[in-house]
This record gives sequence, C-alpha cells and structure tokens, in this order.
Amino acid sequence: MKKIIAISLFLSTLFGGAQSLNTFYNKTDAFLKANVSNGKVAYSKIHANPSELEEILNIAKTITVSKNDAKNYKSFWINAYNLSVIKGLVDHYPTESPTKHKGFFDYKKHDLGGKSITLNDIENKLLRANFKDARFHFVLVCGALGCPRLLNKAYTPNNVETLMEAQTKKAINSGFIQIDDNKKRVQLSEIFKWYKEDFVSNGQDEIDFINKYRSEKLEGKYKVSYYTYNWNINAQ
Repeated sequence: MKKIIAISLFLSTLFGGAQSLNTFYNKTDAFLKANVSNGKVAYSKIHANPSELEEILNIAKTITVSKNDAKNYKSFWINAYNLSVIKGLVDHYPTESPTKHKGFFDYKKHDLGGKSITLNDIENKLLRANFKDARFHFVLVCGALGCPRLLNKAYTPNNVETLMEAQTKKAINSGFIQIDDNKKRVQLSEIFKWYKEDFVSNGQDEIDFINKYRSEKLEGKYKVSYYTYNWNINAQ
C-alpha cells in the first residue's frame, strides 16, 4: 500500500510539473506574440497592464527543470531570462536603458525555477557553464538595441535547437557583423569581445565561427575589431 501511495505521489508530481511547464510555455508564447514586433517590445503597453507578465513569472517561480532534461532546461531558462529582462525594464519604465539601473544584470535577484538568481547567473552559471554553446548569445536578449532581436515566440523543447541555430544564422548574416571586403576588415558586436572564449574554442577563431553560419563565407585574412554596443532600450 505504501509503495502504491509513493508511486501515485511521484506520478502526481511528475505530471503536475509537466503541466506547469507547458502552461509556462503556452502563456509565454501568447505574451510574446502580443507584445513583441520586429524584435522590439511594447514596454509602455505592458507597464500599463503588467498582470499577464506577472502571472507567467509567478508560474516560473515554482518550476524546476533538471539540466539532464537539456531541451526543457534550455527552453525554460532562455524564456525566464528574456521575460525577467522585460519585467526589470517595465518596473523602471519609462527608462532609456537597462544600464541606467545599477545591478540590473549582476545584483537584482529574480525568483525563478526554485532559485533566487541574477540575470548574469542564469546566463553564465546555468546555461554557458553547463552547455558551452556560443549560440546562447543570440537568444538571450538584454533589452537593448545592441542585442540580437527578441523573438515573438517562446522557446520550447520542440523548437529550441532549431531556433537557437536560426537566431545565430540571422545575426551573423545581418548588421550584427559589419564587413568591409575591400579592406579585409570585419567589425563585430562587443559580445564577441566580452565572451571571446566562447567563439575561439576548439582551435577556431572568430572568423571560423562566423563562417560556420554565414551564407557568404569570408575568404582570406580579415582584421577583427569591435563596434560600440548600443545599450538604448529595444522599445517599440
């Protein structure tokens, strides 16, 4: 009898957790579709009525995902990061930039996934440290124009790998990198400087990383430099 009760409790917890996670994905998807267009966020609209965002983040407080369940883990924490950035900017709205608020990324704690955690810790300790994947830099959106564009859909275990790949390709083949073929120069976002170790691992340099995703490959020797990051808010 005890064994049956224990199994029932386990299954209840398992399916209850899965249900909460699916609810989180579905509500996140609907929220982003309603409030994000061409990578820009309707902060003014959300600020006027933040209840939907607050409901999603309240759901996110109670969800726990194991890193062994890699697709759910990545999806949950990418969405949680992006939503928490939006929440942080909405809380300070109107604002010009996340950098106007001390500790926005490295001090302010967010209650997510059973943890009290900063944005930087989500990026660096939960995602980069566990998966060694440079593509995270193209899906974690810091609320500024210098970031890759925010998608108007949720990351889920069914699409996370496809979307990470697509967002990386989109950034590499757009103005995120600036190329002067005549002078053999390429200017990169400062993301490539701040996280250089992610782009030059396993014997590759930054040009090798770019060529992995770029439609028109860079041939020959290019001089690499970095353009100044645009920290202005990515508001509609």
